[in-house]
Amino acid sequence: MPRVTLTDARIGALKPRKTAYDVRDSKLRGFGVRVLPSGRRRFFVHCQHRGERVWQIVGDAESMSVADARSHATGTLAAIRRGEDVTRQSGGALFEDVAAVVFERHERLWKPGTLEVNRGYLKNQILPHFSGRPIAEIDRRKVRNWFAAHHTTPAAADRSLPVLSVIMREAEAMGLRPEGSNPCRGIRRNRRKGRERFLTDAEMRRLGAALSQHADCQPLAVAVIRLLLLTGCRRSEILTLRWSDYREGHLFLRDGKTGPRTVWLSDPARRVLDGLERRGRWVFPAPRGDRSLDGNRLERFWWRLRAGIDLGDVRLHDLRHTHASIALREGETILAIGRLLGHASPETTLKYAHPADAMAREASETVGAALAGR
Repeated sequence: MPRVTLTDARIGALKPRKTAYDVRDSKLRGFGVRVLPSGRRRFFVHCQHRGERVWQIVGDAESMSVADARSHATGTLAAIRRGEDVTRQSGGALFEDVAAVVFERHERLWKPGTLEVNRGYLKNQILPHFSGRPIAEIDRRKVRNWFAAHHTTPAAADRSLPVLSVIMREAEAMGLRPEGSNPCRGIRRNRRKGRERFLTDAEMRRLGAALSQHADCQPLAVAVIRLLLLTGCRRSEILTLRWSDYREGHLFLRDGKTGPRTVWLSDPARRVLDGLERRGRWVFPAPRGDRSLDGNRLERFWWRLRAGIDLGDVRLHDLRHTHASIALREGETILAIGRLLGHASPETTLKYAHPADAMAREASETVGAALAGR
């Protein structure tokens, strides 16, 4: 984090970036300016007091000079050292400023894809409702009202809630909210029907025939789809494979969604990989440049393929579900399937219990019919 003597001219020259960034003042320790992606600049104080982090907005650089802000910051820092509650002064820290700090810290904790998705939820679902509000004044009623307002997009609401909860939790750690005051706790997510889709045997045959027809003109896309079905891996895990990840007949994923893991390959899966030409480090290279195949390019091929074989509602991710359902049908345990799919928690794998229930009902009918016949 850069540290310079802040002046009005220097602050005016600071350019916005894709993410917020801070410039600390070399004259007053704990004082600085934050530049937001929107171009707005806000003075702040940030210090440690009795083992806790305190982060407080001083004012807007458009409405106050550096000298005034430094003077105000000096008083705020002195109040913090005296143990006074500064979160209620000047209305307290604004939600969007705290969110920017939290996202900056979590750049090192969240995977790039997760960070990008969470930024989308922050921009589209969270900031329009909470921007401009002091974070200390956001209570459970306000969060409930926000959550209920997104009833038409329940999936987005469900996925935005944990992001909001992280921001509130970090606000507590910064001393901007009382400890244990996270207003997201206890809010139940929407009950939605599961989106799991499992290919039937007839659909599997149609898919296999279609893949064979396109193998010559789209060899990489066809190989990716076959591996998704044969391994149960996530799309990102297959697309970002490097040849160094494939050895001893296994895939050694260095950075899957739940961390590094080993994928045991069947003979058909190994034949798919062994049949590919090795060009560079990527198993599935992009047509140009040193990067892996673009996921959007694969999706477009999949949309055309599934339309031609009447699989209009099947997503690429459903191939992973199909892999799990076949394993369950063949007698594998929930624990074994969880390891196959790389689930961090057994609870995640339990959603595959519905095919098991259906199989049990079918078996019950078969046994009942056989006994009745006797």
